[in-house]
Amino acid sequence: MKKSISNILGPGLLFAGAAIGVSHLVQSTRAGADFGFGLLWALLIVTLFKYPFFQYGPRYAAATGETLLDGYKKLGKGVLICYYILNFATMFTIQAAVTIVTASLASTIFGFTDNLVIWSVIILLISIIILSVGKYKLLDNLMKYIIFTLTISTIIAVVIAIFSTQKGFTFQQILPSGTAQITFLIAFLGWMPAPLDVSIWHSLWSVEKSKTTFKQVKPKYAIFDFNVGYIATFFLGVCFVILGALVMYQSGESFSNKGTVFAVQLINLYTNNLGEFSYLFIGIAAFTTMFSTTLTTLDASPRVMAKTTTLLLGNNNKLNYQFWIFFLAIGTFIILNYYLYNMGFLVKIATILSFLTAPFYAILNFLLITSKHTPKKNQPKLPLCILSIMGIIFLLAFSIWFLLNL
Repeated sequence: MKKSISNILGPGLLFAGAAIGVSHLVQSTRAGADFGFGLLWALLIVTLFKYPFFQYGPRYAAATGETLLDGYKKLGKGVLICYYILNFATMFTIQAAVTIVTASLASTIFGFTDNLVIWSVIILLISIIILSVGKYKLLDNLMKYIIFTLTISTIIAVVIAIFSTQKGFTFQQILPSGTAQITFLIAFLGWMPAPLDVSIWHSLWSVEKSKTTFKQVKPKYAIFDFNVGYIATFFLGVCFVILGALVMYQSGESFSNKGTVFAVQLINLYTNNLGEFSYLFIGIAAFTTMFSTTLTTLDASPRVMAKTTTLLLGNNNKLNYQFWIFFLAIGTFIILNYYLYNMGFLVKIATILSFLTAPFYAILNFLLITSKHTPKKNQPKLPLCILSIMGIIFLLAFSIWFLLNL
């Protein structure tokens, strides 16, 4: 059974690696720092309502042997073109956002230089080497160790925080008001537990795993793998909210939008409250969180762009995975030169865009998984369909609420 579980796990952990990043380290920590435990309701609800649409990625891949992108094309070529444009418009901002946070932490933890452009280039080059040399198999194996390290170090940090805090706290839930608070809430919901387009990445990873193992994963095992990764993202999201609430809430500190300053503030607030001995655990948890996201994002966006280009133009196109990975790295480098000292703004734009596009992906995934293109026996049962409809309403309602409050 152990061997079976080891063989099954893979795409779900890649999902966790992509999900547990800015959303957790930055957004969840800030949620705890600014609202205490007051936004736990938002974390719980968004995790619940996004669940079906994320699950449909591996479900569809296991049931058909195809990616969601293949399914989108079956729904209509126009759908695939819309996705292509949308992904192209957002992938550079998202990659830049996760890379600058990773670079900021690397500069703070490892020293060497405080030039974030240099650190960004180093991190991108290391990631490209890992992905180019080891390809999917190395990424799959490496992520198991990264997620394990991340989980253990985060749990240790939370336990230290719980036993070290002397502050009183309340679990009263808060509904943000005012433009600034509502904007933060939407940004928080946008990337918690992950942007919805990660479901497409997951379907590609699932198909890729089948190619490397030469064996098609059954839908029930694919869903099990996904559930492991999804539960991990929720659990660690709660952990980072707890850390923010116990260590930073009402501390009088305000976060800087500058990457290096933010990283120093983040780590110092923990060590000042928990003790210098916690620096190692906080540093490992923070950097591992962001590097895993940078790595998986740098793999996924080029993978989906190459696949979409092939579906639209045919197999003769030369815009393959290697082309897109270098193109994304160059575009990220250019953006970082413009927004190097405004990390907060970059993260806010990326997270808000992710939330506003979430209804689009939710509707597409639901239509595809309940259509004739998915075998009847692999389509979701009534309870999951009801949850899907409620999720679509939730995402649309919050998007409209945000736009009306701009």
